[in-house]
Amino acid sequence: MNAPGDRNGRSGLLPYKSTPVFDENSLPQAIRSEHRTKPGTWGLLRVLEGHVTLVFTDPHHEIEVTPRHPAEIAPQATHFVRLDGPARLQVEFYHEPPSGGEGHKADG
Repeated sequence: MNAPGDRNGRSGLLPYKSTPVFDENSLPQAIRSEHRTKPGTWGLLRVLEGHVTLVFTDPHHEIEVTPRHPAEIAPQATHFVRLDGPARLQVEFYHEPPSGGEGHKADG
């Protein structure tokens, strides 16, 4: 499902791809395990309900992601999502930084 750009109206950028909306039961193991985006691909992790932790491994740091605070994922940053309870979330993919300075940034 493609999203119509930054839902908070902070950026004119449109994602070129979006994941389905996942919950604590449907979130794939691939997202729960270490992985990275392709070269030149930025991710934006959006939590629609609840909260999750976005964990970067090199260097190690963690970001709490909530509906009010999406998290930007830089190209090739090794990371995984840790569920902290019930949640609904989605990842959007961009060819350039998506947040316009409004989300949590992680350069990995």
